[in-house]
Amino acid sequence: MVKLNKIYTRTGDNGSTALVGGPRRQKDDARVTSYGAVDETNAFIGVARTLATKMARFDSILARIQNDLFDLGSDLANPVYDQNTPYKALRTTQIQIDWLEQQIDQLNADLEPLNSFVLPAGTPIAAALHVARTVARRAERDCVTLIAAEPQTPTLPLIYLNRLSDLLFVLARFANDKGRSDVLWKPGKHGGQSGNMS
Repeated sequence: MVKLNKIYTRTGDNGSTALVGGPRRQKDDARVTSYGAVDETNAFIGVARTLATKMARFDSILARIQNDLFDLGSDLANPVYDQNTPYKALRTTQIQIDWLEQQIDQLNADLEPLNSFVLPAGTPIAAALHVARTVARRAERDCVTLIAAEPQTPTLPLIYLNRLSDLLFVLARFANDKGRSDVLWKPGKHGGQSGNMS
């Protein structure tokens, strides 16, 4: 069990932070940036949960995601991939990704078909889920940067974040009356021009 008795330590005042296992990195390091974006995603999902108080299914799904995102953040915060370490590292698993895909398939089966891109709008919870979705996409991009910088980094966190953003999109549509209240993009509605601009 993690014990956090002291909130400030002053150890990060020089712009560095400790990773799992003790090594320190600068706070703008690709690894720190990636798990920081995961933390942001989790926080926005928490906001969405405050709007789902009467939606038990949504709250249950989002609660599990929040816990799994802490696992994922711990995975990204631990750059040591030697299996002979004295402790068992917490890693993202295929089971967690499979569960996301199951939720996507179940929820998507009940949605209205899409004929256009969806604007991030509608009900308050749908809008909040769209914000969480876009932050998850940024976390995914940050993981791509991390893997390029440190190729030994496992790719399951990247895959998890990709599926998570898909699930958040489906949940947002579900929150908009199963897609019936989606706000759709209407290309060129206000004078935009499509096609060749030459």
